[in-house]
Amino acid sequence: MEKATFAGGCFWCMVKPFDSYDGIEKVVSGYTGGTVPNPTYEQVCSNATGHYEAIQITFEPSKFSYDQLLEIFWLNIDPTDEEGQFFDKGSSYQTAIFYHTEEQRKKAEQSKDALDASGRFPKKIATKILPASEFYEAEEYHQDYYKKNPTHYNRYFVGSGRAAFVENNRRLQNEG
Repeated sequence: MEKATFAGGCFWCMVKPFDSYDGIEKVVSGYTGGTVPNPTYEQVCSNATGHYEAIQITFEPSKFSYDQLLEIFWLNIDPTDEEGQFFDKGSSYQTAIFYHTEEQRKKAEQSKDALDASGRFPKKIATKILPASEFYEAEEYHQDYYKKNPTHYNRYFVGSGRAAFVENNRRLQNEG
């Protein structure tokens, strides 16, 4: 098993896209990249800890590859937004790929370069590629939020503009 860590804005919206594939053992919401040990949601949202809202995926690469994870990640974010994602702005909602190995770093950079060169986005890709650091699991009520609170999750997913963006992103990818 390997780990992959991605920050894609609100972690509630990043769990579901990865959660139903054979070879993905679990997807956990949490915080990474900051300076405060064991931060709370409120601390992270204050944008004072340096943490990103992120997900950490435990996967079996022989069944589901890191390249496949990257593809899902790119489809579910606006990689050009330097200020956050959709409704959520601030450093805790910015996008990043946290690599755990040198191979992951290379694949992340190659995928970012390919996306930048594709012309699919009018602006330069702002997503950072950073070394993985301590990952702190978010509070229990944030785990599998889309399953525990489907009505609120769906309202947020649509209302934030993410649903329309993801649909358009998939359409553009299929045309390319």
